[in-house]
This record gives sequence, C-alpha cells and structure tokens, in this order.
Amino acid sequence: MRADASPLTGRHPAHVFRPLSEILGLWAADGIDTAPFHSGVEDARHRYAGYGLSRMLPLDRVLVGCESTRAGAFGGFHHPDQGYRHLQMVAVITMHGPMERRIPERPSLALIDLLRAYAHDCLHYGSRRRYVEVAGLPVRTQYGINYRRATGQSYSVADERGSRHTRNLGIVMEGACDREARSITRKAAERFGITESTDVIGALAFRDVTGMLTEEDSRRTLETPECTERTQYTAALQKYETGVNRRYLHFLREFAPGEEYECHTRLLAAVISGDTTTFGTWLDERHGPGTFVGLFRTPGYFEPMTA
Repeated sequence: MRADASPLTGRHPAHVFRPLSEILGLWAADGIDTAPFHSGVEDARHRYAGYGLSRMLPLDRVLVGCESTRAGAFGGFHHPDQGYRHLQMVAVITMHGPMERRIPERPSLALIDLLRAYAHDCLHYGSRRRYVEVAGLPVRTQYGINYRRATGQSYSVADERGSRHTRNLGIVMEGACDREARSITRKAAERFGITESTDVIGALAFRDVTGMLTEEDSRRTLETPECTERTQYTAALQKYETGVNRRYLHFLREFAPGEEYECHTRLLAAVISGDTTTFGTWLDERHGPGTFVGLFRTPGYFEPMTA
C-alpha cells in the first residue's frame, strides 16, 4: 500500500499528480515566490517539535493534483476525496483554484492553501497510532487520543446533525489540527504581505486558510446562475467550518474559558503522544475527576459483542 499510491490518485483520473517537492520546484522555475510556504513549514517544524513531533511528513509523500482534463475542475483544501491516508502514509491534495493548468491562477492564495494542507496533514502523520491484525488485515485501534475496539465499537459517538457543540473525539482532533495549521498559515500570510482577494470566492478562501472566517461567511449564499465546482467547493468550505472548526472553538470556550490556548496546546501534545494523562489531569483540575472519560466515552464502548 505504501509503495503504490495509484489506488488513491486513481480516484481522480482527470488530474495529474506530482510530489509536492516537484510542484514547488516547477512553480519556482516559473517565477512564483515559494518563500511563504518554506517559511511556514519552518514555523510548523518548530511548533510541532514542542508537541513532541520529531519528523515532518516527507514532501515526496504529498501528491498534488493539477493539469486536469475535466472542464471546470476546481481544487484546494476542500476538494472531495483527498487528505492524509494513514495506511498508505500519503497525503493527496489539489492545487487551489482552476485546475486545468499547471500554474495556479492566484499563486499566493494557492501557495498558502498548500501550506495549510501540508501543516494540517503533518499533524495527522505524526499522531499516535496503534494497529492490530484482524483476519490478516491491519485494523487501527488508536489514533491520537481516539480509540476503536477491534470489534468495531468507537470510543465516542458522532455529534447530532446541526449541533453547535461536540463530544466527538474525531471532530476535536480534526479541529485542533486545523486550528494549528491555519494559525501557521495566517502568520506566513502576514509576514509576506499576502492579502485577500476582492472577489467573493477568493476572499472566502483566504479567510478560510488563515482562520478568519466570520459567522456570516459560513452562512453566505453565493448568487450564481448554476451549480459549478466553484460553488460546490464553497459549500464544502462552509460545511467544514460549521461542522469542524466552529464546534472545536465552542469546545474550547466551553471547557477552557480564558485558557483556550493552554487547552489547545495540551490537547495537541496528547494527540502526538497518544497519552491522555497530562491533558486529562488538566481537565480534572477544572471540572472534576474523570472529565475526559465523562465527556467522550460512549456507554456502549465496552459492551460485549453478540455472535
């Protein structure tokens, strides 16, 4: 699985995929300043070391899609069926903007979108994982601070549709990874003077990758005559914002008011190590014994499986 990523890229037959290192080299050769990406990666490397992550996702394990033969193809962080795949240890992402080309329409925006995706997937890559063999196949029983029994029971349950809060560890960890990635991206954008576009979709994309979307942005309806990949992308952006990032923000405000940063950093360190002891103690000091288990563990987690 790790030697051949074609089953993953094959789900996007219209796109041409190249390693991230090659994409950056091609863009630099065409006159695009890739310094914001490299600067952001160094910032991420320093931050992540503080959480216990000793190695970043290798650039050749990140495949970037572009030069699509599909008319109207539109890529970026919210393109469907992409992201980090833990069994293959490969991240599949796409160039932001119109994909029927090798060079992005808006190089600066595409570059920081790429930085957000890479910084995000490095945390997935570095999260603690445990596998067991079941019927000759690897089954993941731990990812970060989330668990699943080999028999299939999940440690935490899915949130109710439309919920503003979360008790799902998958959402919490995804939100933590993206909050960190967008903070790194925002810092890089500020350092290199990258600002938002004047058009609606470009402005939304910039606010998204830098973590500056407003409540109004997440509810905005685009006035377009027909459904295109651009409008689908924007809808996916808004769904992710409300379903992941807003819920995670609500979680921090709910259980760490005034200490959101401390809670966030302790949580990320736990995700990397796979050890909830320190984070759990921090929560217990504020909310009483057994807070982590009380918040997240579903009552049916240890129920026996019937034949």
